[in-house]
Amino acid sequence: MAMIIRPVTMKMTMMIMKNHYDNNHHNRVLNPSRLVSAQKLVGEFHPKIPIEKAKTPPSSWYTDPSFYALELDSVFYRGWQAVGYTEQIQHTGEFFTGRIGEVEFVVCRDDNGKVNGFHNVCRHHASLLAAGTGKSNSCFVCPYHGWTYGLDGKLLKATRITGIQNFNVNEFGLIPLKVAMWGPFVLLNIDKQMTHHQEVDGDSVASEWLSSCSEILSLNGVDSSLSFLCRREYTIECNWKVFCDNYLDGGYHVPYAHKGLASGLKLDSYSTTIFQKVSIQRCEGGCTESKDDFDRLGSKALYAFIYPNFMINRYGPWMDTNLVIPLGPRKCKVVFDYFIEPSLKDDKAFIEKSLEDSERVQV
Repeated sequence: MAMIIRPVTMKMTMMIMKNHYDNNHHNRVLNPSRLVSAQKLVGEFHPKIPIEKAKTPPSSWYTDPSFYALELDSVFYRGWQAVGYTEQIQHTGEFFTGRIGEVEFVVCRDDNGKVNGFHNVCRHHASLLAAGTGKSNSCFVCPYHGWTYGLDGKLLKATRITGIQNFNVNEFGLIPLKVAMWGPFVLLNIDKQMTHHQEVDGDSVASEWLSSCSEILSLNGVDSSLSFLCRREYTIECNWKVFCDNYLDGGYHVPYAHKGLASGLKLDSYSTTIFQKVSIQRCEGGCTESKDDFDRLGSKALYAFIYPNFMINRYGPWMDTNLVIPLGPRKCKVVFDYFIEPSLKDDKAFIEKSLEDSERVQV
């Protein structure tokens, strides 16, 4: 399975990157030396090679700084990216922060109930405004010089600027980012070619992010009815694609690397279907021997990889998501968010055992 799944995903990645590079590289931020190096690496990719004849990608795609810079520019700085979940901003004043490549962002719900996304950077001396998740008292205050911004991004207060000429407070609000929601997820688009005044259409966002898989995921229990439970984060010393490669060959390595997990699945039922931007793996759950046996996987499992770095795992009463955040050519952070059906959110014994099993799979 790995020999099929991995080249398909890399092929999709490289075709998109190659197209963006050929058409837009003169408008982007890569320096000339990195452009030359990245162009050489992209030139090594031949999209017309049949999958059956595809080779493992060269190590330079996982280690070369110029290739990493090109990935950020052509993949992560374009299109919709999953960044969080809707429960994080359910009430007025709630916010969460994060990072896409080198871009720090903050997402919040303002006093009018609108969800906004901004660059998480003060317009004065570029200090980070907010950290983590939480609830703001209707504003963000820069910890460096006290500049204050409303949750709608407007600059409310700039300290010690009395007498400064040609300073227009309306020109120094936070830089906005496009934000959208699909099901329980919050998405951002930091593409500079998208103007802030463009209206975000939910159907077009779903189509761009999920292509034809929106209905498939909804019909398989990926929706807002689940309750958020907890988060786990892992910093890993590897290129972000290594984690994705591992995820995508699930039916190949699970019998050997995760024997406990494999015992709860009917691996002969494992199937993989590849769509334009989504790969969906399915597997039936194993039957328990008695009614007292612990069973977190249920009768079937669905594992969806959404290009380029987001994974949704739906099984039994559980859903967990994996967001892979690149931190450099050889480092990434993986964020696991766990959701459960509301009827079981108070079953502490079941939840504890389930999380223990999940943690065992990760390590």
